[in-house]
Amino acid sequence: MTSLDIGEFLDFLAIQRKVAPGTQKIALNAIVFMCRHVLGREAGDFSDYHKASGPKKLPVVLTRNEIRSLFAQLEDTSFLCAGLMYGSGLRVMETVRLRVADVDLERLTIRVRDGKGRKSRLTTLSPDLTERIELHLKWVESLFLIDKSRNWAGVYLPDALARKYPSAPFEWGWQYLFPASKHSKDPRSGKIRRHHITEQTVQRSMKQAVRKAKIVKPATCHSLRHSFATHLLENGADIRTIQAQLGHSDVKTTEIYTHVLNRGGSAVRSPMTDILCSSQGVS
Repeated sequence: MTSLDIGEFLDFLAIQRKVAPGTQKIALNAIVFMCRHVLGREAGDFSDYHKASGPKKLPVVLTRNEIRSLFAQLEDTSFLCAGLMYGSGLRVMETVRLRVADVDLERLTIRVRDGKGRKSRLTTLSPDLTERIELHLKWVESLFLIDKSRNWAGVYLPDALARKYPSAPFEWGWQYLFPASKHSKDPRSGKIRRHHITEQTVQRSMKQAVRKAKIVKPATCHSLRHSFATHLLENGADIRTIQAQLGHSDVKTTEIYTHVLNRGGSAVRSPMTDILCSSQGVS
């Protein structure tokens, strides 16, 4: 098997089998692994193979009425998480990883630490969520006080922060905003800690709420972030402002939401309207 054979096989997957880009990448990784660890040699240079490309999909965006119906099916922690994803444009992992000190109720800002691409940013906080967050913080603080009275290893912090601030894991500001209801064993250190709730917990709540709200779109947690950006654009927000809020490195990534707007009925008047209006006038 030569590098030419590998390239032809990858071309076959993309052109004849029309596989998704991820499927082609899995095949490529499997071949490279086999060459290195089974055959004991490098796969060679086959970089000019035809790369599979999937269809470009526009993000799923919910209307304002769909958002209202969705939130009517949510409560407590699920409501707050969804509120931060839609009201602040957070990703689901950014939401569950929030610390108490990341939320500034006076300045109405949220600090996202180590978001996608290890970037940090400040984004807006809806004033309509402040009362719910205050009540939620009282519950989080009760868990924190219980933990302090027991043999507890403190909250998890990245290694660099844990070394620099050894007392920080036991301080109130560093606790997770959405802590898990139970302690668990940290697989990295073996210490007993209270971690944050999982992404799957929020995603399951979202899925149930979408079903109960009878929303037919394939909406997910990320649809709330898409809706945040799209509705800001509809309200006249600048594309650069939205880029900063979402934490995109390139404004081209943010510009996809302008395409979502262009396919809406408010952007283009359908000729069907003129036909129906004229027909009704004749009758």
